[in-house]
Amino acid sequence: MSPKYGTPLTIEHALLGFLQDGPLHGYEIHQRLQTAQALGLVWRLKQAHLYALLGKLEDAELLEPASSDVPGTLSPDIMVRGRARRPLALTPTGARAFQVWIHRPVRHGRDLRIEFLAKLFWAQREGLTAASQLVQQQRLVCQSWLAELEAEVELFANHDFYQRLVLLFRKGQVEAMLDWLDTCASMLTDTTRPT
Repeated sequence: MSPKYGTPLTIEHALLGFLQDGPLHGYEIHQRLQTAQALGLVWRLKQAHLYALLGKLEDAELLEPASSDVPGTLSPDIMVRGRARRPLALTPTGARAFQVWIHRPVRHGRDLRIEFLAKLFWAQREGLTAASQLVQQQRLVCQSWLAELEAEVELFANHDFYQRLVLLFRKGQVEAMLDWLDTCASMLTDTTRPT
């Protein structure tokens, strides 16, 4: 389902992962997001921004307020700025959207730094197979970016000096991404070997 407000959801899907095991308050999600061992290594969010993103996810019908009789609710309503906030729960649509998101590579190099790392965080929690498949799919996407850039570098070989430098810079970035993805694949393979 596409969100009602027009802007497609991307990194916000990472927040859905926190609700896979049951309802949580936004405050509890914020606390878990900030832990250095988790997504806090790559994605920092102020609490107000988190609430805005959770609101977008609710508007897109990926989250809903948890009913008071849902087992596993960690705490009762929390008072925030004088208003009671109920725990949030994944909708069936939200659970499906999270699974689609987690297994799909990012489509822009700029998204590798945060969104891909968030996907990898949740994929490795699903298991090494899911993480390995995500890395391999992302490698294929990066290889297509590299092929396009190499063709552009050739095309502009005798053209504008600055334009060529920009293309070479981008090509170097994609080559570095591919090297890092090779490291990921290698580490995931090493992890699966029996000791």
